[in-house]
Amino acid sequence: MENEHQNNRGFIATWFASVIPPPRWRVPVIFALGALIGLGGVVFYVSNAVSYLSDEPEACVNCHVMTPEYASWQRGSHGRVATCNDCHVPHTNPVATYLFKASDGMRHATIFTLRNEPQVITMHEAGQAVVQQNCIRCHQHQVGMTSAQFVTKHDAEHGEGKLCWDCHRHTPHGRVHSLASTPHARVPSLGLVTPDWMQDSLQQLHDRSKTLELE
Repeated sequence: MENEHQNNRGFIATWFASVIPPPRWRVPVIFALGALIGLGGVVFYVSNAVSYLSDEPEACVNCHVMTPEYASWQRGSHGRVATCNDCHVPHTNPVATYLFKASDGMRHATIFTLRNEPQVITMHEAGQAVVQQNCIRCHQHQVGMTSAQFVTKHDAEHGEGKLCWDCHRHTPHGRVHSLASTPHARVPSLGLVTPDWMQDSLQQLHDRSKTLELE
């Protein structure tokens, strides 16, 4: 038992020795890690990342390109009975829910950061499959006695049924929802990304510069 414990300690020491950089590289590596951690913290704060753990629809308009979707949802038939997550993430189990949220969120963040968002936002295939499942899940009392309850995205692709929104075209976002379709929509405004302490410092600098100009 003692030999096994010593072997484990030897393995850990060897692993640490292989990971730790040589002495001449330690300071640059520490600075690089600090910069990466700092940048990650800024991105986490500016993106309001914590909001994506909730079910609040307001989290979706952290990206202003989602304004038409938010406005059409809010004023549509689903505005008072369902949230974005009720339709757009799977509800089979919590693991599936948060894995889908994470993968879809990374996809959205990448597209938005690279400014590759289309003029008309459409669901990708995985999203369509999830929404179809959730349509049936929520409206089971309406479709439970029909064959529609068994139609999946795969079935629709092979001509063995229709997706719910193939017929219900105006539910919930309508036919027209390009980025320019709701220029005056009343949606939650994005807050300032500048921290309070930095706003105070910037205001003091601004006031000081004004004072110097007057002198």
